[in-house]
Amino acid sequence: MTLEAAVSLGTAWTSRSPALLAFGGDSLIELLSAAVVFWRFRFRLGEAQAARIAGGLLFALAGFVVLTSILNFLGYREAQRSPVGIGILLAATVVMPWLASSKRKLAVVTSSAALKADAEESALCGYMAWIALAGLLVNAIWNKPWADPIAALALTPLILREGWEAIHSSGLGCQCS
Repeated sequence: MTLEAAVSLGTAWTSRSPALLAFGGDSLIELLSAAVVFWRFRFRLGEAQAARIAGGLLFALAGFVVLTSILNFLGYREAQRSPVGIGILLAATVVMPWLASSKRKLAVVTSSAALKADAEESALCGYMAWIALAGLLVNAIWNKPWADPIAALALTPLILREGWEAIHSSGLGCQCS
């Protein structure tokens, strides 16, 4: 996960790719979320506070992705071809569904709701990889730089959904009477 986030974000910077920025930023937040799950069990960190932070980071990422996509469309920066980005996304399309399946099985054995939620995050990461990969491939094969920010914008609702679910799971989204 660390390698995925680092390579995706580094490649997003060099290739000016909003789709890789969205994917890599989400991977980084997912990595931080996994660290929070670890810390929660080890040091009794407040789960609600950690969920609110993760949700806020995801909302900020969605805003940043939209902004970079708009700047891309306006011609401020044009997405470049990215063979490294395509490679990391291809790897994620294979690894993330396998990882999600493994985590789901372990969640059943351990009766861990946190691990089950983490498995869903891994599955979502696999879907996001396919969307980002489509944008990068269209740009690489047919030289259509607009495909990259379109893919990034297609990822934005998924990122917002993750953020909403994180905030909602923290108790902030509950309007209990």
